[in-house]
Amino acid sequence: MNIKSHIKTSESYKQNHNRKKIEILYKDSHIVVIYKPEGILSVPYPGSKNKTAQSVLEDMLRKTGTANTHHKPYAVHRLDRDTSGVMMFALTESAQKKIMNTWHKMVIARLYRAVAEISHNAENLPDSGSIDDPIAQNAHNVGFVPKEKYCGNKNENRRGSWSDNGNGNQNGNGKPSSEFKTVPARTNYKIILRGQTHVLFELSLDTGKKNQIRAHLAAHGYPIAGDKEHRAHTDHFGRLCLHARTLEFNHPFTGELLKFEVEEPEEWSEYVKRGDKNQENQFWDLGRNDFDSKHSNRCESQRLQAGQKRLSGKDKAHMNFIESGKKFRK
Repeated sequence: MNIKSHIKTSESYKQNHNRKKIEILYKDSHIVVIYKPEGILSVPYPGSKNKTAQSVLEDMLRKTGTANTHHKPYAVHRLDRDTSGVMMFALTESAQKKIMNTWHKMVIARLYRAVAEISHNAENLPDSGSIDDPIAQNAHNVGFVPKEKYCGNKNENRRGSWSDNGNGNQNGNGKPSSEFKTVPARTNYKIILRGQTHVLFELSLDTGKKNQIRAHLAAHGYPIAGDKEHRAHTDHFGRLCLHARTLEFNHPFTGELLKFEVEEPEEWSEYVKRGDKNQENQFWDLGRNDFDSKHSNRCESQRLQAGQKRLSGKDKAHMNFIESGKKFRK
């Protein structure tokens, strides 16, 4: 079967990125595929009057006379506010139901690119593999991986694991903390480029948990640049360096294989190659003995390990739209 491919070049991406405008990549009577810039929510949350990708798209369709009460954007998945990239909406309720009920079958590939810092205690990850740490949410509704690296017995293995895609098995033996309710999560990764201070990752999700990529990389010593909620120190681009690059799927009604790709800025790879000369030691880069002696009373805050912002209705509204499709099943 032929693949109908829609690829935006890096230069085209940068022009759109700088304008911070939503762009329609594809539309028919059932679905619409867009580019969403960073800094805008995918869908509204209760009580909010801020623009979202969904509301902006609906306005765009109404201006062309192709949107009405029964023919408008319906969410089938989401991207975090600070994540840019390719995103799909259904245009009817029936299309939404079908897509959400068959998401894992119809989607062939959904790839992300991320620039992540190499912290002092970063694990030596192989070139490709999977991270399957269970994820919890802290009091600020930020997804994170609970760990006991610096709490309790300091010789205890850190919780969670990564697994090699080859013959080896590098799973850890740490036990989950009973203080947090966790959900299973699995992120597949491939290292595209290694630099002295940063790494360019390509990632895909077997599950779609809140903050999954950000939490998994940070838990293994690779916080995404610009991700202050997971203690990133560098913010060279003034944004979270996470981009949904590729969405490939079988059309839910025609069966046609479609592929949409918007490249991440080429400045990302250039940045990784040259390194960040201004990167300073981070809070968790302290030596273990120094950390244990000076910060032993901060174990609880270390476990929470993410953002200081207050919980808002917007945060509460974040959810896994893929899994929410189960509500349509009978």
